[in-house]
Amino acid sequence: MLYFCPTCANLLIVEESSQGMRFSCVTCPYVFPIKRCVSYKIYPKLKALDDVLGGAAAWKNVDSTDEPCPKCSHPRAYFMQVQTRSADEPMTLFYKCCAPTCGHRWKE
Repeated sequence: MLYFCPTCANLLIVEESSQGMRFSCVTCPYVFPIKRCVSYKIYPKLKALDDVLGGAAAWKNVDSTDEPCPKCSHPRAYFMQVQTRSADEPMTLFYKCCAPTCGHRWKE
């Protein structure tokens, strides 16, 4: 919360004094003692993220290639090409491990 000086309408700052913490104005002699500590924690609600690559349906009709999985060393992986950057840049290759127990995803 922000507090403003009732005299000159400037923002009050928090400072420590001999009696404890207080709000004080930097331009005029206004001082307001802080008697208790009040704090709130409000966490924002996170939005649900959509899978950029189309989810599980995007991997149904893709080809496989001889690319070893970096996680489980399975010799084959499914691959898909997606244009993620500008048109003059090469397409990005996305891989998914063919092993049903792994399913690790990575990109080139």
